[in-house]
Amino acid sequence: MLKYVISIFMLLVIGVSIFLIKTYSDIRFEAYKIINYSPPLTTQIFDRHGKLIANIFGKQNRLYVKYKNIPPRVVEALVAIEDTLFFEHSGINLEAIFRAAITDIKAMKFVEGASTLTQQLVKDTLLTRNKTIMRKIKEAMLAIRVDEAISKEAIIERYLNQVYFGHGYYGIKTASLGYFHKQLNQLNLKEIAMLVGLPKAPSAYNPTRHMDLSLARANTVLARLYKLGWIEKKQYQKALNERPLVFDDTLSQNKAPYVVEEVIKKIRGKYKDFRTGGYKIYLNIDLSLQKLARKALKFGYDGLKKDIKDKNSTLNGAMVVLNNSTGGVLAMVGGVDYKKSKFDRATQSKRQPGSSIKPFIYQLALNSGYAQNSKIPDISRVYKNVKKDKKWKPRNYENNFEGLITLEYALVHSRNLATINLVSSLGLENVYSNLKFLGFKRVPYNLSIALGSLGVSPYEFAGKYTLFSNYGKMMKPFLIKKIINRYGDEEIFQPQGREINKPKQAFLLINILENVVTHGTGRNARVPGIEIAGKTGTTNKYIDAWFCGFTPDIEIITWYGNDNNTPMKRGETGGRAAAPAFKYFLQRYLKIHPETKRKFTIPKGVHKMIQNKKVYYFTDISKPQKQNDETIGNNKLIF
Repeated sequence: MLKYVISIFMLLVIGVSIFLIKTYSDIRFEAYKIINYSPPLTTQIFDRHGKLIANIFGKQNRLYVKYKNIPPRVVEALVAIEDTLFFEHSGINLEAIFRAAITDIKAMKFVEGASTLTQQLVKDTLLTRNKTIMRKIKEAMLAIRVDEAISKEAIIERYLNQVYFGHGYYGIKTASLGYFHKQLNQLNLKEIAMLVGLPKAPSAYNPTRHMDLSLARANTVLARLYKLGWIEKKQYQKALNERPLVFDDTLSQNKAPYVVEEVIKKIRGKYKDFRTGGYKIYLNIDLSLQKLARKALKFGYDGLKKDIKDKNSTLNGAMVVLNNSTGGVLAMVGGVDYKKSKFDRATQSKRQPGSSIKPFIYQLALNSGYAQNSKIPDISRVYKNVKKDKKWKPRNYENNFEGLITLEYALVHSRNLATINLVSSLGLENVYSNLKFLGFKRVPYNLSIALGSLGVSPYEFAGKYTLFSNYGKMMKPFLIKKIINRYGDEEIFQPQGREINKPKQAFLLINILENVVTHGTGRNARVPGIEIAGKTGTTNKYIDAWFCGFTPDIEIITWYGNDNNTPMKRGETGGRAAAPAFKYFLQRYLKIHPETKRKFTIPKGVHKMIQNKKVYYFTDISKPQKQNDETIGNNKLIF
């Protein structure tokens, strides 16, 4: 009989041994997920000064912290409350297991756990939370395997980055920044105790919902530290009485939603794991200017809205601010209120620019030999469309015409008839080809292009206007400065531009656009103490209102209109509707950046002429034309 019992026992031992060996063999591959730890990480977007704009993540909001950057006090508190013998055992604590087993047998159910930190890491990363014997065996074996393969410090690092801390925060760094707005090395003892106490029951101890329970749990951690002799009585008593300030933030922290959506559109094709890859994306955006642009757009909107009685009005706007010389986007607002409308009018809306297209035509004229004082006819004409049997009779905003006027006067006062006649003189094919060369799309092949009858977004238009603000070199607007992946590899984005005109030719147009602001249609954009150049834009029936302006350093494109393309109130021109928002922004920008350049540079090769007490500039290409005495008056050339 004994022989049979021994035989059965031996078979059981062999069977169990085979099972354990096979299980251990199988789980070594599962353990690689912890050994070669690569969890989903939150991608963060920062402004040009390193300020956080937004967090982008999939299911888990996790910011990684390496062991060397985890304060020793955090490690001590964690080990004290969760696994005092952590640095002594080999992944499992046999004494604790036997003690828990006896308790469970007495209760005839699972009552007491005996998991080490390693086992908790295994359970959280690889296994379910079902309390079964098979799961516990697998958990223990995986813990032993992990303990063999990596250091204790590596296990602590993985644990503190893996576990859930409540409120959508995964990992202790995320929780520290989320709950306390502090880096780990800035935490006090009570805050540390609150954090390390959270993983046991993240929802129950969430300080944004159950502050008293969270504090009680933290005090338990403090008591354990004191009992072990790891903190002094004075530290213990001080920490007991503290009640830290806790923040109840949204997870994304999105401070510039229109910008963030545009960044996502630009990177998601190239970086498929952009929500889980832990990228750090640095932008040209300046958060202080982004906030200012949002206020400026709302200021202009409120000025327009007060005259509107229609509750169903779809009035909205957009603003884009660029650095002239690089094309870097300093601010971009795609609507007055993102919560009410997520449609990005800065990048997605194609609107007619109206008269704000005219500087591109006048620059072509200057490059073709016209001078600032060249005379062009401001007279009415009727154009016939033989195929459609229709007539087109364009008119000036003032509903008059002034005969022969200078090119400078025509642009400063935005004379439609003079511009149409200028296009005819330059040649429709020439103007059309030039606009296409500059990158404008869907350009109509008719004289209406003189009045801006094409579609362009404020973001695109901002890039086009750098042709003037950047002295002839057109820059491509760019948001992203660099992207760093989780391994520290960097992708740097450089300014991209192409030289279209020489600086001296560009200055001739800049000077005219200065006059637009000083005594033309853009007078509402004037700000004392700084030179401003710009052009208003108003489309037929007041459907679109633009002001495209710039200083020697920055460019600001502002647009207002109804989303459904219906007319705004009569008289809502670019000068009245859009220029005030430009002014609002620039006045406050100068307070933030008093060092900004105040005057435009006059390039080499530009000369000045005084005619009838008025100053005109010219170059070797745009020379003042010979005119009779009756027309010229008293001229004085200055070289």
